[in-house]
Amino acid sequence: MIVPKYYEDLQVLHKNTMPNRAYYIPASGRMDNLVDEREASDRFMLLSGQWKFRYFESIYDVKEEFYREGFCLDGFDTVTVPGVWQNYGYDRHQYTNTRYPFPMDPPYVPCNNPCGEYVRSFVYHKDEKAPKAFLNFEGVDSCFYVWVNGVFAGYSQVSHSTSEFDVTDSLKEGENVLSVLVLKWCDGSYLEDQDKFRMSGIFRDVYLLKRPEKGIFDYFVKAQPTEDYKNGNIEITFQYQTQAVPVKGQLFDREGGLAAKGEADGEKLSLQVENAKLWSAEEPYLYTLVLETEQEVITEQVGIREIHVKDGVLYINGVKVKFHGTNRHDSDPVTGFAISREQIMKDLKVMKEHNINAIRTSHYPNAPAFYQLYDRLGFYVIDEADNESHGTADVYREDSDWESRRKLWNEAIADNPDFTKATVDRTRRCVERDKNRPSVVIWSMGNECAYGCTFEEALKWTKEFDPTRLTHYESALYVSEKRKYDFSNIDLYSRMYPALSEIHDYFREDGSKPYVMCEFCHAMGNGPGDLEDYFEVIWKYEGACGGFIWEWCDHAIDLGKTIAGKKVYAYGGDHEEYPHDGNFCMDGLVYPDRTPHTGLMEFKNVYRPARVAAFDQDKKEMKLRNYMDFLNLKDYLTVGYEVLCDGLVVGKGVVEDDKLLDIPAHAEKTVPIEFQIPGEGKCFLKVSYYQKGATEVLPAGFLLGFEEIELSDAQRENQKVKKLFSNEAGKVEFEITEEDTTVTVSTPEFAYTYDKLKGLFTEMVYQNQSFIEGPMEFNIWRAPTDNDRQIKEVWRQAKYDRIVTRAYDTQVHVGEGEVKIETSLSVSAIYIQRILNIQACWTVRSDGALDVDLRVEKDTAFPFLPRFGLRLFLPKSMDKVTYCGIGPVESYIDKKYAGYHGVFEANVRAMHEDYIRPQENGSHHDCDYVTVKSHRASLTAAGEKTFAFNASVYTQEELTEKAHNYELSESPYTVLCVDYRQSGIGSNSCGPKLMEKYRLDEKEFTFKVRFIPEKM
Repeated sequence: MIVPKYYEDLQVLHKNTMPNRAYYIPASGRMDNLVDEREASDRFMLLSGQWKFRYFESIYDVKEEFYREGFCLDGFDTVTVPGVWQNYGYDRHQYTNTRYPFPMDPPYVPCNNPCGEYVRSFVYHKDEKAPKAFLNFEGVDSCFYVWVNGVFAGYSQVSHSTSEFDVTDSLKEGENVLSVLVLKWCDGSYLEDQDKFRMSGIFRDVYLLKRPEKGIFDYFVKAQPTEDYKNGNIEITFQYQTQAVPVKGQLFDREGGLAAKGEADGEKLSLQVENAKLWSAEEPYLYTLVLETEQEVITEQVGIREIHVKDGVLYINGVKVKFHGTNRHDSDPVTGFAISREQIMKDLKVMKEHNINAIRTSHYPNAPAFYQLYDRLGFYVIDEADNESHGTADVYREDSDWESRRKLWNEAIADNPDFTKATVDRTRRCVERDKNRPSVVIWSMGNECAYGCTFEEALKWTKEFDPTRLTHYESALYVSEKRKYDFSNIDLYSRMYPALSEIHDYFREDGSKPYVMCEFCHAMGNGPGDLEDYFEVIWKYEGACGGFIWEWCDHAIDLGKTIAGKKVYAYGGDHEEYPHDGNFCMDGLVYPDRTPHTGLMEFKNVYRPARVAAFDQDKKEMKLRNYMDFLNLKDYLTVGYEVLCDGLVVGKGVVEDDKLLDIPAHAEKTVPIEFQIPGEGKCFLKVSYYQKGATEVLPAGFLLGFEEIELSDAQRENQKVKKLFSNEAGKVEFEITEEDTTVTVSTPEFAYTYDKLKGLFTEMVYQNQSFIEGPMEFNIWRAPTDNDRQIKEVWRQAKYDRIVTRAYDTQVHVGEGEVKIETSLSVSAIYIQRILNIQACWTVRSDGALDVDLRVEKDTAFPFLPRFGLRLFLPKSMDKVTYCGIGPVESYIDKKYAGYHGVFEANVRAMHEDYIRPQENGSHHDCDYVTVKSHRASLTAAGEKTFAFNASVYTQEELTEKAHNYELSESPYTVLCVDYRQSGIGSNSCGPKLMEKYRLDEKEFTFKVRFIPEKM
C-alpha cells in the first residue's frame, strides 16, 4: 500500500493540518462583496476546475506512486472539481438512510475500499508581501492524502469541513503539481451516516491563499447589543501567525459611513457602536469590518445580535422569536453534493418566497461562503456538526424492538471514549470555522447518534468556547440506563416528529427549556398535512420556538429523459445497490429541480406574515395580527382584499392608509375595510398580503400569503348549485326494462343501465352521447401517499384495495318525473366480512339528471378509510374541468391552506401533481360542483353539501403499482372520482399517526350528489 492506514486509526484524524480557524478570504485591500467576488482577491487562487482522475475499486489496487513528479498521466480521465466520482460514471450511487453501507466494525472499513487519484497542475508566482501559501480543501468525502510536487503535505478527514495545509516549502515558482488520493470510506464514515445519497470525491472548492509571514491567523467577533438594545459592543479577539502585529479596525455602516474604529491592544480590539442597527432574519443589517495589518486586509461582515433563554423562552435581541424553518441537505440531481453559489441562491430565493426564516444545516456544515449569504439575506441557522452514527441502532440483537434498541444505541460510539477525540474534533471544526457568522444562532452537535461521554465533552467545550449562542442536540434523549448523564450544557429541548399531545404534555409537565422541533411534518411526496395544527400549538406556548420541516428538497439522480421526453429521476434501489431505502430520499418541499411541491405552498400560507385574528362583518372591521417578530406591518407589506361570491370576484379593495397598518410585531389592530355582499350566493372575503418594498431576492408587490373568511351566515347556498337542484323535473314517459341483472331507464333523450348485482350504473347515454365508458364503482382505495407509508399495510390487510360489491335487493319505483332505484348492498373483499353496508337510492330524473343518496354504515372493526366515493370512467375527450371549490392547487382536509374557494378551470392532464413516486394527488376539497367536458358534452357533479373530487389521466391502480412517474401509462379514459371525502395526508411517513379528526372513520354517514349530463 502506498499510504499509511490513517483511515482506520481513531488516533489519527489529521496530519499536518493547520489549527481550526474562522473562514475568511484575505486580500491586499478591502473587499465588500465577500461571497460574489472572493476570486477577485489577489491573495486567493482557485484550484477548482479540470483535474486528471483515475478510479480504483480498492485501495490495494493502487500500486504506483502517482504523486511523484513527472508521473505519466496517460491513463487518467479529465473531470471537474468540485464533483463526485459517482457522477463521473465511476462506482455506483447508493441511497441509504440509517444503515451503514459496510459492516458495523469500527474503526475498520472494507478492505476493498474504492478510491480516486486526482492530479492538477497550476502555475504559482510568489508574492514578496505574501510569501506564505496555504492550501484549502472545503469538502472531501471521506478522507484524503495530499502531495505537492511529490512532497507529502498531509492527511485529513471530516467530509464537510475545511482542511488547510501550509504548503509554502513545497511550492516552487512556475509550474506545480497537486496530487490527492481520496478514499470512499474511513473510520470517520461511521460518524457520517446521514440520510442521503452516499457520494465520494472532492465536492467543494480547492484553493490557495497567499499570506504574509506575520499577520492575523484567526479572530473571533462577538458583536452584541447593550442591555437596552440601543448600542452595540463589538469585541474581537485575535490569534496571530507567529506574534502579535498592529491591527487597525474600522467598522462601516451599510451606507459606507464610519461607525467605529480602533486599534488592537495585543489580542483584543473593542469597538462601540452608537444607535446600533441590530441583525435579525427580518432585518439582516450588516456592518462591514475592515481589519488591516501591514501586509494584509481582511474584510468581514458583522451583524450585531444576541440570543438567550429566559424562563424557558428563546429570545433574539430581546424579542420572542419563532423559527419557521427547514432542514437542508446539499443535493442536486446533476451535481450531487457539489453546490455552487448559483444553486444555493436558487434555494434561498425560493425559501424567501415561501416565508422560511430559518435553516438547519442537516446534518453537517454547509460550504463556508454560504453562511455569508444566510447573513445577508436573513436566515436563522442551526449549524450542525458533521456527525451522525445512526447505523449503530441497526445492529443485530435478539430483542429488536425499538425501546430495547434505543437504550443500547449509544454503546458502540456515542458513549465510547475511543470516539471522544473524533466527536469533539467534528464539533470544533464546525464551531471555529463559522463562529463569526451572525446568522448562526445555535450550535448542533450532530444528528441521531444517541448520547454519551463523547457528546458531553463536545458540549462542554462548545459552551466554554462560545457562551454567546445556544446549544442543541436532539439525540440526547437516547441513553442507556447504566449511568447518569450530564445534560447541563444543552440549552434546548429538541424533538423530532412529536405528536401534538406530546408538546402539550411537555409544557404541562416541564417547560424549563425552549421546545424546538428540529424535524417535523415530514414533507414526503403528497405532504405534509396538519401544518396549521402545528402552527397553532407553536403559538399557543411562548416556550415553543418553532421547528424545521424535514426537508428542503427531493434527493434524486438525473438519468436524462425517456424516448417520450419524460425526465427520469432515480432514487434508492435504482442503482442495484445494497442496502438501500427506496424513495425515502424523496422527502422535500421542492422537487429535485427546485419546483415547489404543493406542500411548500401550504407552508408559505400557514406562515403568512399576518392573519385576521377577528372579523366583524356588520362593522366591516378586521383585527389584523402581526406575526412578524421585529417588523411593523406598515414597513413590510400592503394589504388588498377581494369579495368572492360563488367563486367569482364581485368586489375588491386595498388598505390605502399606511397608518391603519401601523401594527408592531406580535401586536393586533382593528382595520376598517369597505365591501359589499351580494344578496345571494356563497361569499368569502380573501385578504392578501404583498411585499411592500423590493429586497435582494423579492420584488415589490410579491404575494406573501392570503387567507379567506366566510361571509354572512353558513346557510347561504351556491346559486349555481341551488339552480341545479331546484329545476323541477318535467313529465315524461319512462320506459323501464328490467331483467335479472339489469334495469334500463329510457326516454327519448337518454338511456341509463343499472347493474342490480352491484347497485351502480354501467351505461349513461344522453342525447346519443356516452358519458361513461365503463361501470361506475364504489371507491374506498387511494394510491398510497408516501405519508400513508405506515397505514397502507393496515389498509391492505383490510383489503381496501381489493373490494367487491354485492347487491342484495333492488326495488324500482316510477314516480311523476322520476324513477327511483333502491338497493341494499355491501362492500367487502375476498375471504373477509363486509366492510360497508350501503342503502343506495338512485333517482333518474326526466331531464336526465341522476341523483344518488348513499347511506353508509361501516364495520367498526376495520381501520379508517382512505376515502369514500364514486369512480367514473369518462370518455378521454372529456378533458377540461371547471370546478367551484378550493383551488387551484390540490387540497385535502388537512392540507388546504395553499388554496382558496374560487371557480377554476384546468386541463385534466395538468391537474396531475407529478410526484416522482406516483401516489394519490390532485384532489380538491370542499367543492360545490365540478364539470368535466369536451367540445361535445359535459358532465357536472354537484352536492347540496360540499364534496371532494379529482380528475386524472391515471387510475389509482396505475399510481399504486408504478414506482416512478416516468413509468406511468395513461388510462384510455378520464378518471373522475367524486368523494364524500378522503382521509387527511398527515406526515406519518416518519411523523406521528394521522390525527383522528382527519380520519374518515365515521360509523355512519350519508353522501348525496347529483350528476347532470349536457350535450354541447
